[in-house]
Amino acid sequence: MTASRPLPRRPRFAAQRGKVDGFMLGMLAAVLLASAWPDLGRSGGLVHADQLGNIGIFVIFFLHGTGLSSESLLHGASRWRLHLLVQLCTFALFPLWWLLLKTLLGSMVPPELVLGFFYLAVLPSTVSSSVAMTALARGNVAAAVLNASLSTLIGAVLTPLLASLVFTGANGQGMALGHTMLKIAQMLLLPFALGQIARLFAAAFFKKIKPITTLVDRGVILLLVWCSFSDSVADGLWRNHGWGLLAMTLVGAALFLFPMLWFTRRVARAMGFPVADEIVAVFCGSKKTLASGVPMARLLFAGSPALGIVVLPIMAYHQLQLFVCSWLARRYAARPQPSELPSELAAETQPGAAQPG
Repeated sequence: MTASRPLPRRPRFAAQRGKVDGFMLGMLAAVLLASAWPDLGRSGGLVHADQLGNIGIFVIFFLHGTGLSSESLLHGASRWRLHLLVQLCTFALFPLWWLLLKTLLGSMVPPELVLGFFYLAVLPSTVSSSVAMTALARGNVAAAVLNASLSTLIGAVLTPLLASLVFTGANGQGMALGHTMLKIAQMLLLPFALGQIARLFAAAFFKKIKPITTLVDRGVILLLVWCSFSDSVADGLWRNHGWGLLAMTLVGAALFLFPMLWFTRRVARAMGFPVADEIVAVFCGSKKTLASGVPMARLLFAGSPALGIVVLPIMAYHQLQLFVCSWLARRYAARPQPSELPSELAAETQPGAAQPG
């Protein structure tokens, strides 16, 4: 009688030594600098950081255009149910969840922070970390690239349209949608299109200097965070709200991230997606972009004293999603390959097979 083959044990990940996140430290430094010397970085301040920020926004989206491969969008295009789920989660489920939370908890939260969480809810998904997490988790990378890239393109138009529904300026007037869309076209879509054209002639060059463009991208984001907080601190951010605002922001970010992770996973399994596609739904459908979110906020809410508070939720959400999704990606990656399982169990892990709860 042949002894039954024992199931393979999940590989254990060695405890990773914590590395200091330089980008997170940079954001903290920008907030502290803005809090200590707001006149230095505010609009029209000593260094005219707002004008530098406008140039930086153009540069960021040009680099985004050079980094997006149009060929990659063609791979995995047949997974239309997966793509529909991700985009609906990004641009429909998030705003609906915000509306529910606002109804239940909105009276306890400053109006500016409520607006900030709505802005978080209508942002597109992030490209780089969604794809990186999917690859780490051994998911469908081609589908992740398509979904994250498609989300960025849709968000350039849909995010300002949705933001205009709730934003009211200091003068009590709503957002001038035509003027706003013109700014979006000039500062986001135009440099993105130019980046795509430049990629046709110099794709290898931009790939070679990717480490440099990443540093430029992050440097501009830090500059924009500094400008935004300098304006808000000068208008009484900490004087009017205090440090309790940060605690509310962190709790709010968790109230968005964890339900979305749970929902995308459950729906993907209910729709019978294979694990590789489930991973795409979880990571692309729950993430929000900081790289596009902060520059776009500078355009949408320019001149508003609430700008510093508006970008707080996406800053907190960015760090939380990286930490939680890194852990979740390693959990997914630890699953055994079908070839490592007995034949009767291997069939259950093939595409289309229902996954355990």
